[in-house]
This record gives sequence, structure tokens and C-alpha cells, in this order.
Amino acid sequence: QVQLVESGGGSVQVGGSLRLTCAASGYISDSACMTWSRESPEKEREGVAAMESDGSTMYADGIKGRFTISRDNAKNTLYLQMNDLKPEDTARYYCAVELGGCGSGTDYYGQGTQVTVSS
Repeated sequence: QVQLVESGGGSVQVGGSLRLTCAASGYISDSACMTWSRESPEKEREGVAAMESDGSTMYADGIKGRFTISRDNAKNTLYLQMNDLKPEDTARYYCAVELGGCGSGTDYYGQGTQVTVSS
């Protein structure tokens, strides 16, 4: 069983930065993909960023250049560095694991961490 716990959310002003952390416990295979997604009352859940086990990354349109996903396999931890935040980035951010690799389907989600960006 894998458990994911997100942290690092909060309230920031436009242009500010936050670093989200996802601490994973339990066995995660080397082939697993780890992802960040977000959801708000105005928008359905959407993918934000993903990282394959080989380190390759994928980002949603509008995120590239502002957000950076990274992982520390030794610590079983996933990060999302978010810079130049905009009001439309306001959402609850979720960490997830796809044990079969990116695109194989989500196996585990965390509870999320709230990010609020105000102007």
C-alpha cells in the first residue's frame, strides 16, 4: 500500500512562489510515474506535471517555464516548484503515482494541498 502526503501549499500573491512536497511511503517501483494534478471548483481535475522514472518530464500548457517537477527517489519524495504564480493557479494540488508508468492510470492519490493566489 502506498500513501502520499502533500504539503507546502498556502496563500501567496500574484508573482509569488511555492514549493509543494509529496512524501510517499510504501513500495514504489522503479518504473513508476509520479504526477501533480490540480482541481478547483471552477475546473475539473487537470494534469499539471509528470515525471517518469528515467527523469523525463511533461508539463501542461501554460505551466511550462513556471513550474518544475522533480523527485528524490532515495527519499521517495516528489516536488513541484511553482514560480510566477497567477490567480488561475488557485486550486487544490494532488500528488499521484502511476505504478505502470505515465499514462498507465493512477493507482494512488494523496489528499491534496491548497494553493491560493491573490492579486
